[in-house]
Amino acid sequence: MNQDITTLYDQLHTELIKWCCLMTQSPDNAEELVQEGFLRVIEHWPEIKDLSFPQQRAWLYQTIKHLFIDSLRKNKREYLTGEVQDVLSVSSQDKSIDDYTEKEWMELINSLPPIEGKILVLRYLEGFTSNQISTFLHIPAGTVRSKLHDARKHLRERL
Repeated sequence: MNQDITTLYDQLHTELIKWCCLMTQSPDNAEELVQEGFLRVIEHWPEIKDLSFPQQRAWLYQTIKHLFIDSLRKNKREYLTGEVQDVLSVSSQDKSIDDYTEKEWMELINSLPPIEGKILVLRYLEGFTSNQISTFLHIPAGTVRSKLHDARKHLRERL
């Protein structure tokens, strides 16, 4: 068992690190994702040991993708500040952007259509580019930019 997992690791580690670096924009986070993915391989080895190499590779990619999505969900509760404030360019109204609590921001984001909220979080909380988001969500980059524009517009209206 150990030798088979070591071989799989040797064959896929570099490839997975590069892929994860594109997603996370951080070598450290990429390494964590790959390590967690291989921990899952060890946990599920009886289930995947009889799969062909391409199937094992696909299983690992799928598992790491789900780990990444889970990490995005966990980090979703960060404050929307800084870049979002610049992008929204909200004039002074009853409340300034800094006066909103995390809960109020989350309610605002959750009030958006789901795709807009997801794209807004990926762009401004996670720092992904429209091209990277289009890859994750399997939609054209132009659609990502359009939905991002719509999301900012809807937030302005609600603020």
